[in-house]
Amino acid sequence: NALADVLLGEREPGGRLPMVWPAAEHEHLPSTRPVDGRLVYEESIHVGNCAYDRAETQPAFPFGHGLGYTTWEYLDVTAPHVNPDGDAVVKVRVRNSGARPGREVVQVHASRPDSAVERPTRWLAGFAAATASPGQEVTVEVTVPVRSLAHWDTELNAWVIEEGAFPLVVGRCYGDQRLTTDITVTEKTAARIRT
Repeated sequence: NALADVLLGEREPGGRLPMVWPAAEHEHLPSTRPVDGRLVYEESIHVGNCAYDRAETQPAFPFGHGLGYTTWEYLDVTAPHVNPDGDAVVKVRVRNSGARPGREVVQVHASRPDSAVERPTRWLAGFAAATASPGQEVTVEVTVPVRSLAHWDTELNAWVIEEGAFPLVVGRCYGDQRLTTDITVTEKTAARIRT
């Protein structure tokens, strides 16, 4: 019954892809066949959309892709407010620009272009859902945990975070970049995550 409601337009589909769908068979897919009893992960952390970024191509459907029965405008993003625990709250104002009620999943992806360690091009840092009637504007609060900006330091055997700016991209999915802002990690926050 639930599937029929979605197909007939009685309910809004709200799901998003948890993976990347390639545009061509076997495109940017790592090998799953062991060689001499070993499976080598040559792609390292550059899987999914990161593989497409490195190849400068586009997949058929990026991570987080999803459709609905209405359209959305992304109007504004405020600079993140960082809580005492280091987590940030990004406020995103969206408007249902379609003729039907709908549900939108607002996604925030982080990056660190000049990182001291190897990182993905961008990664999902937080998301939150919004529900609105036609023409209605709502503000969505997306929590970006400070831990989502950290990396594992093998020498310290601990999670650490680099000080400075992390660019944030706000949109419907990985391939949809609507708004941008930055989050700045202070020395105090960076020191706290090591404990």
